[in-house]
Amino acid sequence: MSVAMKTVGEALVGLLEANGVEVVFGIPGVHTVELYRGLAASKIRHVTPRHEQGAGFMADGYARVSGKPGVALVITGPGLTNTITAMAQARQDSIPMLVISGVNRRDSLGHGRGLLHELPDQHGMMTTLALYSHTLLNPADLPLVIDRAFAVLLSGRAGPVHIEIPTDVMADTVGSQAARPAMATRPCADGETLQKAAAFCADASRPVIICGGGALAAEAELRVLAERIGAPVVTTVNARGLLARHPLRVPASPSLQTVRALLRDADLVLALGTEMGQTDYDLYADGGFPELRDLIRIDIDAAQLARGPRTALSILSGAKAATGGIVGLLPDRTAKDDTSRAEATRKAALEELTSKMRAEVGIIDAIFQALPDCTIVGDSTQAVYAGNLYCDAPRPRAWFNSATGYGALGYAPPAAVGAAIADPGRPVVCLVGDGGFQFSLSEIGSAVDAEAKVIFLVWNNDGYREIETHMLEAGIVPEGVRPTAPDFLLTARAYGVAAVRLVDIEELPGALADAAARTGPSLIEIHQTRTVGATA
Repeated sequence: MSVAMKTVGEALVGLLEANGVEVVFGIPGVHTVELYRGLAASKIRHVTPRHEQGAGFMADGYARVSGKPGVALVITGPGLTNTITAMAQARQDSIPMLVISGVNRRDSLGHGRGLLHELPDQHGMMTTLALYSHTLLNPADLPLVIDRAFAVLLSGRAGPVHIEIPTDVMADTVGSQAARPAMATRPCADGETLQKAAAFCADASRPVIICGGGALAAEAELRVLAERIGAPVVTTVNARGLLARHPLRVPASPSLQTVRALLRDADLVLALGTEMGQTDYDLYADGGFPELRDLIRIDIDAAQLARGPRTALSILSGAKAATGGIVGLLPDRTAKDDTSRAEATRKAALEELTSKMRAEVGIIDAIFQALPDCTIVGDSTQAVYAGNLYCDAPRPRAWFNSATGYGALGYAPPAAVGAAIADPGRPVVCLVGDGGFQFSLSEIGSAVDAEAKVIFLVWNNDGYREIETHMLEAGIVPEGVRPTAPDFLLTARAYGVAAVRLVDIEELPGALADAAARTGPSLIEIHQTRTVGATA
């Protein structure tokens, strides 16, 4: 019986389909055309960004909304190095991203012969960043490599994974075989450890729960646990929207003094799926985050549990399994109504912000009120910084941005396109500053091509105002903080995108409604000083 043969490119597409991949983001080049051979005949949609960094950020936004790995397909050399910034953002925020790149032919690797797009050691470079990086030297290994890549993406703490395929391997043939999805295995705590955690919870009189992005899948279990023990739930940036509208929610940053006071007063802190890193817990680098009395950490990454604050108990497990296990071991009783601590902290946290920040938070609230089902994807800009301190998002995954962790500028426009493709039924609001928008302005065209319902909401403050303010406060004469911006309305219209500049912030709900009613992207500009009501 003869075995059907496929090229490596064709086999790759089949394996991606078997693992549930529905979209890939990439820019084809002579070093990857063979990987495209089977793409047109597949069910996988290809989306073309205007820059490979955009491919990575689109994959990131797609992954955050869909909960599935985002996939980028890029050429060797500059295509891959352009994608590294997006991979670093994904690494910092634990976002599952598969980057498949080309690399020069096998007999050239390591010889420095001056081939097009050559790097001294592309694989060596990627091993410092990716959770797993592999060079496919033997075509027959492709199924095993794809299997391992998805196992890494789905089993532990997520991040970027990289596979590179030499140009001479891409066109090689492999025997066709039935493709199957990779198996995911997640760590799960033992009963004795969960019993200890349950005992801590049962004995606590002033417990608090803090949640990171690793807790997003555990909302149902989290709700039961919080209600059972009467614990306010503090959410970091990547966890905003958990327990939306619940009286125990605290959608405010642990960098705020008010939230720190809540934690300092607690006799038990349960941390779910959070790395407890500086950009969430010590944003102003003042070293003021309190030493916690009894801290229980639940994390899927053993290395992460070994970092950070001293704990009374560390639990290696996914948040959903561990939280559900603890709930099952607690006494079957309902805690006293103890929502007052959460309510007081919410109120005080908002009051702690400056009047300017409260005005910016008010604009974010107005967006969610006008478009309750929207997703806001943010860049590093002043309104987003304010929202990261306090944002009462209406659901999980409705608020995320690049202003924490790696902090890449230009993230939001392509990430918003990826988010819109992941969930085309929801409008996506891209909240971006005039400075950051210029990093990836051309991705407006990508949104047009993809018919992505992205509302580019430009927060224009005539430059890098946050940096300018910081320089002035440090007694430094500002330099390099006022890059000239284009007329964003004319830029949008050049792509055929409807655009409006607000005269008064009261016009925002109507402008958002008009934009959401359109097919494809729109642009709205708010000027910090010229739009009435933009700041207090």
